[in-house]
Amino acid sequence: MKCIWTLRVVVWASVNNCVTNPSVHTGLSGLDGVFLSRTTGGIFQRVLFVFCIVLLLPSLQAKSLQPSLQMMAKSQGAADAGLSADSGKQDIDTMHTREIYLAGGCFWGVEAYFERLEGVIEVVSGYANGRTENPGYNDVIHKNTGHAETVKVVYDPARVSLTAILQHFFRIIDPTSLNQQGNDRGTQYRSGVYSNDSHEQAIVAAALVQLQSRYQQPIVVENLPLDHFYPAEDYHQDYLQKNPRGYCHLDLRLANEPLTALPSKPVFAVEKYQKPATESLQHILTPSQYRITQESGTERPFSHEYDGLFEPGIYVDVVSGEPLFSSRDKYQAGCGWPSFTRPIQDDSITKHDDTSLNTHRVEARSRMADSHLGHIFADGPSDQGGARYCINGNSLLFIPLAEMEAKGYGAWINKVSED
Repeated sequence: MKCIWTLRVVVWASVNNCVTNPSVHTGLSGLDGVFLSRTTGGIFQRVLFVFCIVLLLPSLQAKSLQPSLQMMAKSQGAADAGLSADSGKQDIDTMHTREIYLAGGCFWGVEAYFERLEGVIEVVSGYANGRTENPGYNDVIHKNTGHAETVKVVYDPARVSLTAILQHFFRIIDPTSLNQQGNDRGTQYRSGVYSNDSHEQAIVAAALVQLQSRYQQPIVVENLPLDHFYPAEDYHQDYLQKNPRGYCHLDLRLANEPLTALPSKPVFAVEKYQKPATESLQHILTPSQYRITQESGTERPFSHEYDGLFEPGIYVDVVSGEPLFSSRDKYQAGCGWPSFTRPIQDDSITKHDDTSLNTHRVEARSRMADSHLGHIFADGPSDQGGARYCINGNSLLFIPLAEMEAKGYGAWINKVSED
């Protein structure tokens, strides 16, 4: 600030002296003196101004850079310190985290449970999939907004898988209880898993099929896209940390017990490839998966991520888990749907005449669950038989080659890795 005032005084003095006393600089009087003073004085002013700038610039730069340097130092210190002390997790690459939204009754306990898991970065309590915007707790409880108490779980997939998170979730809820968990009753306490990632939705559907095999009653856990999520009020966040004796319908000690203590099963009942009951499928599958597989619907072209997926692995029926296609036979047809030259084995697919659009087509359905998959056309690669199996991505679940053995598909590895 002192430098700036010095500069102002010098410039003011030079300008005032040049204009008011022209003879000082020109030695002339009258109009000639004024004219010359304005020209020579102007030149003098500019020279003096530049001189002052050059003289004072280093100190000005140092002062202006100081806040930026302090901010950089603080940022670096925060980066070196990792995440907050509350989380206890450091060196997390947020570019590679994933998130899933879980509704399992009162969010106080669900949040506290998942905060205890290795690989979970952040858990936020909130309200999901209702009919109003920016609801508060009283709105959700008393005004029938349709929201579910939900937690947003941000996790590192390199340290904990979505399948493991779902297994943790399933063991802290009653999946057959509709709109009730523990002592809490109401639609806001319904159970569900919400995601807008089509591959994650398929993983959820597969896990729910496996879960259904443990129960005689239909499970009622929703598998739906996330319409919206609004974080709850601050006093709901980390509620049980702030109130250690607060209400919780869960046994939080389960978070310390390894999942290996649970019964170990493949993702599907691979030996039987059973189709769950219709009432269960309405909860297990997303609306798109149900419409396509059970009502012979069709997804929009270029809308499913499997269209551009060419990772080694197999594609199984999202309803039953029956192996249907190998990545080895997948190609980019440019039509907007996952396309294959052949099924993984000839009898995996059943063929049916379809005249629903006033034209003759050949429909492809899965053998065991009778799921609608798509259609078969004769415009595929001629050197591979000429067939194009045009399949809806929502009817499939992709199993990566690296996971096939663990998920019960080891016998099919040769269909992917060998000719």
